[in-house]
Amino acid sequence: MFGLALRSLRKRASAFTASFLSMFLGSAIIMAFASMFDTAEASGATGQTRSTLTTMATVVGGWGLLLVVFAVTSTLTLSVRQRASEMALLKSVGATPAQLTRMIVGEAAGLAVAAALLGVLPGALAGRGLLGLLHGTDQVPDNVSYSFGMVALGTGIGVTLASAAIAALITARRAGRVRVTESLMAAAVDRGRLSKKRAVFAGLFLFLAVDEAVVTMTMMRGKGSDAMATSGQADILAAIGLALLAPVIVRRATALLAGPLRAFGVAGDLAVTNLRRRTGAMASAVTPVVLFTGIAVGTLFLQATENAATEESGLAATAEQKDIATLNLVVIGMVVLFAAIMLVNTLIAATAHRRREFGQARLAGATPAQVLGTVALESAALTVIGVVCGTVASVFTIVPFGVARRGSAVPDGSVWIYVGVVALAAVLTGVTALGSARRTLRTPAVEAVTA
Repeated sequence: MFGLALRSLRKRASAFTASFLSMFLGSAIIMAFASMFDTAEASGATGQTRSTLTTMATVVGGWGLLLVVFAVTSTLTLSVRQRASEMALLKSVGATPAQLTRMIVGEAAGLAVAAALLGVLPGALAGRGLLGLLHGTDQVPDNVSYSFGMVALGTGIGVTLASAAIAALITARRAGRVRVTESLMAAAVDRGRLSKKRAVFAGLFLFLAVDEAVVTMTMMRGKGSDAMATSGQADILAAIGLALLAPVIVRRATALLAGPLRAFGVAGDLAVTNLRRRTGAMASAVTPVVLFTGIAVGTLFLQATENAATEESGLAATAEQKDIATLNLVVIGMVVLFAAIMLVNTLIAATAHRRREFGQARLAGATPAQVLGTVALESAALTVIGVVCGTVASVFTIVPFGVARRGSAVPDGSVWIYVGVVALAAVLTGVTALGSARRTLRTPAVEAVTA
């Protein structure tokens, strides 16, 4: 089965692109932040300098690790889901669940090794840029030189391999337990049912988000910027929890949006049908929108509230506050980049896989314009669902921090911050989906159906 996994990677390289890029970017991000440990150790940094470097590595790098594992699991799940008919064929000729698991884990391991090795150079360059940012803001002295050592290398490669293996085992377990007849049905209709384990993990993450919010509003009230330690991670936990519930949310939201979508005629009818028949794939596309919106809005408004509180106190920002502000900006940059690439990868993978579906629709009488209109409406629906869920997730950070820091649940910051985040999410979703669909439609309908 490992040999089959390697052949599968060679023959179906495009199907694994999204997973590979998630691992590649993830390994680079993890190595970049982990290199701050190497820098602190090699330079002999002490005191505030060492604290700044290790905080940057542990806080931002730790949350980056969680997002990477989640992204890899999401893209691998989408890849396996798209191969439901292939899995059913392997089972029908005698493949056991254990053999399928070895094949999927082998594919993931092969991707992880290649992605981690290729991520070393960009990870080292990103780490050097990160240290330059700390130099530029006077948080780390200029005489502290950059070092990229075994901690960064071992952490990046080890975490990438571990996350890929965990994601593959989670994905393979479900694929191996489904019967042949159910696999064949899943190949035709992807309902995206919510498993019990997924529901449990979603509940766990949401519970942790609520817990962080309550702690912030009670125990951290009146403790100044220290409230960021608890409130800053609540939106991440809530966003992951809601993303895990995406199959149910998409299904319920489709019922609400069906009327408005159908007002657009044939394209609207097709969009509603696709949202209902391809719930699992659509949920995978919603996930990065939820993460992007929730974390970006939450962190930006949190920092805006902190800035307002500092101004009201009449005191100049301290070195520690500048450190926190830089951390928040780095988090936003990391989330924007990673979530944007995750979103683009997921949408490209999901849309490219629909070549046969688009060909069948055109042979049935739909015009290319109607197919593109369907994709546009689907993208609009996914954006609305993702933005709403992301906004709810951001509330777990914004409101508790406002109450703890300034005694008000109303956040500071311009409404244009929110508009900008939503607009970027909409542009990324729409442009990527339409661009991928347009390229897919270049294939003649008959060739797309018979391919």
